Amino acid sequence: MNSAKLPEGGVLYDENEDDDEEQVASEPVLERALGIDWNEALKNESGLKGADLIAEFVKHLPNAPGVYRMLNAAGDVMYVGKARSLKKRVSNYAQGRVHSNRLSRMVRETTHMEFVTTRTETEALLLEANLIKRLRPRFNVLLRDDKSFPYIMITGDHRAPAIFKHRGARARKGDYFGPFASASAVGRTINSLQRAFLLRTCTDSVFETRTRPCLLYQIKRCSGPCTHEISDEGYAELVREAKDFLSGKSQNVKATISRQMAEASEELDFERAAIYRDRLAALSHVQSHQGINPAGVDEADVFAIHHEGGLTCIQVFFFRTGQNWGNRAYFPKADPQMTGAEVLNAFLAQFYDDKPVPKQILLSQTVEEQELLAMAFCEKAGQRVTISVPQRGEKRDLVEHVLGNAREAHGRKLAETSSQARLLKGFADTFDLSYVPRRIEIYDNSHIMGTNAVGGMVVAGPEGYVKNQYRKFNIKSTEITPGDDFGMMREVMTRRFSRLLKEEGRPDRSNSAAPEDADAPFPAWPDVILIDGGQGQMSAVRGILEELGIRDVVTAIGVAKGVDRDAGRERFFTDGRSDFSLPPRDPVLYFVQRMRDEAHRFAIGSHRARRKKEMVKNPLDEIAGIGPGRKRKLLQHFGTAKAVSRAGLNDLMAVEGISESVAKIVYHHFHEKPSG
Repeated sequence: MNSAKLPEGGVLYDENEDDDEEQVASEPVLERALGIDWNEALKNESGLKGADLIAEFVKHLPNAPGVYRMLNAAGDVMYVGKARSLKKRVSNYAQGRVHSNRLSRMVRETTHMEFVTTRTETEALLLEANLIKRLRPRFNVLLRDDKSFPYIMITGDHRAPAIFKHRGARARKGDYFGPFASASAVGRTINSLQRAFLLRTCTDSVFETRTRPCLLYQIKRCSGPCTHEISDEGYAELVREAKDFLSGKSQNVKATISRQMAEASEELDFERAAIYRDRLAALSHVQSHQGINPAGVDEADVFAIHHEGGLTCIQVFFFRTGQNWGNRAYFPKADPQMTGAEVLNAFLAQFYDDKPVPKQILLSQTVEEQELLAMAFCEKAGQRVTISVPQRGEKRDLVEHVLGNAREAHGRKLAETSSQARLLKGFADTFDLSYVPRRIEIYDNSHIMGTNAVGGMVVAGPEGYVKNQYRKFNIKSTEITPGDDFGMMREVMTRRFSRLLKEEGRPDRSNSAAPEDADAPFPAWPDVILIDGGQGQMSAVRGILEELGIRDVVTAIGVAKGVDRDAGRERFFTDGRSDFSLPPRDPVLYFVQRMRDEAHRFAIGSHRARRKKEMVKNPLDEIAGIGPGRKRKLLQHFGTAKAVSRAGLNDLMAVEGISESVAKIVYHHFHEKPSG
C-alpha cells in the first residue's frame, strides 16, 4: 500500500470557489497553530471498501493519538473521529464494533480513510473539533449555529477611547468584554453605558472633524471629548469607571458615583447631583435587564441539555464579571440513538473551537471525556479551567434554571419542526408533487427604474429558512432593457442553474418518490422553484430550464399577485394544469405568502445595499493604477475627489508618491486628452 503526503504545512483548503453572487469565502480546514505532528495519509489502491478496507488500514496504523477521517466513493468526508490509539480505535470499525445502524451504514460506505497523528490526546480533541466544524461530516454531531458572539470593545489607540459593538478578530488595540448572547443584548448594554459613563460612540474620522458638540452631547449621552467639553483627564476617569464596571467592580463604581452625588447635594450643586443620579439609574437599568445574577458565579458558561423525540436542545447561559450576559439555544444535528451525554460531549469541543474559554463550565450532566475536555481547554485558554456538574446549592439551582429553559426551547422547536413538516406535506399535495420537497428556492428581483438591479434567492427546507444558502445576483447584462423583469429573471435562472449543472451535475430523480435518507446532507438541487410573477415570468423560466435540459427535474411554480395586488387572491401557475387560486384561509397559501415575502425582503435588502455602495463610490476607484495608498494620499492632499478632478498636472505631481506618469493618468481620467 503506497502513501501520499498531505499538502505542505498540513493545511487543506476548501475548493468551493464562488463568484460575487455566492459570497462564500474559502477557509483553511486544518489549523497549523496546534503544532500538529502530521503523518502520511495512506492511499487505497486495493479496491476494497467497508470493514475489509478498514482492516487493511489497521495493519499500518501506530499506537499513537490522532484523528481519522472516513470518506465515501465521492471523496466526501463522512466522519471525523479522534483516538488515544489510532490502531485500537479504528480496529473496532473493522471488527464491526459500532453501536447503531447509522454507524454500520457509515462503515459500509467507507472507501478511503485519512489519518493525522498528534503529540497528545488533547491535541487530537482540539483538531477533531476544528475538522468537524470545517468539514461538517454527515455522521458527526454538528453544531449548526456557528455565528460568532458579539463583544463590547473600548478602544485603546486614541486619546478619547470609544465604545463599540465588536465581532470577529481582535485586530484593534483595546479592551474587549464578553461574550454576549446576542447583538441586541450588546446594544442595550452600550446604550445604558452611554448614559452612565458618557463615552463616545462616533468613529475616529467623525471625532476629528467635529467643531462643536453633536446631539448626543446635548441629550447627555456623551461628554463631548471631541471639542474638549470635558478634559482629557476627566474623560480618562470615565473610561476607567466603565472598564471597572464591565470587569465586575460594579458595586465599587456605584458606590463612588453615589458618594459623588451626595457631595454635590451637600454643596447645593443640584445640577451636578442630577447627572450622577441619572448615571446611577442607567447602571441599575443594565443590571435589571440581566435576569438572574448568582453571587457565587463570577465567570462561567452553564450548559444544559434536553434530549427527546429525536431532537436535542442545548441551552447556554453566559456569566461574566458576576453578571448574566444572556443565553442562546442550540439544536445540534445528532443521531437520535445517541445519549444526551454523548451529544453534549461532542458539542462542547466544537463550541469552544473559536471562542474564549471561561474559568468555569457548569453542566447539567456528566460527560464521558470531562477530564480530557478540561485538560484541552486549559491548554487552549492558558489558565485553569474546571468542568463540573453541581449537586447542591446556588450553582445547582442555576443549572436547573438553565435546564428549564432548554426544555421550553426544545418544546417550541419541536412544534415548529412538526408544523413545517405538515406544511411541506400540504404543499406537495396542493401542487400534485410526487414527493415532499426538501429544498424550495424562491426568487425575486428588485430595482428602481432598472438601476442597481439585483435578483434574490432564498431557500426553505424541513426546518425553515436555510439562510446560509441564500444568494444574490447582481444583474450584469448590458443587453437587458432597464426595468425588463423578464430579462432579469432569465439572467438569474441561467446563471444559477448553469453553475449548478457545472458543480453538481444533473440530479437523478428516478427515486424521488422514495423517502429521503434522514442523514443525507441538505440537497444542492431544488425540488421546487417559486417565481414571484405570472405567466410571463413563468414563460421566461420554462425557456431557460428547457434550454439547459432540466425542465423535468425542477418543478417551477409562478405566484402572481391577485386582483388589486391583494394578499390572499394570488394566482398559481404550474405545468400540467390551469392557473388557480387557493381558499383565503388555506395554511399552504399562508406558507407560500411567507416564502414570497421573505424573498421580497431579501431582494430589496440586497438592492438597497448595492444602491448605497454606488452612492458612496469614489470617482478615484475607477482609475486604473490608483490603489488605496495613492487614493489616500490624494484625498489627504486635496480634501475631496472633486478637488482632485480639478487639479492641474503640477498640482498632482506635488503629492507625495504621485509620479509624473501617475499624475497624467489621473489628470487624463478627468480631462479629455488632446488629440494628435
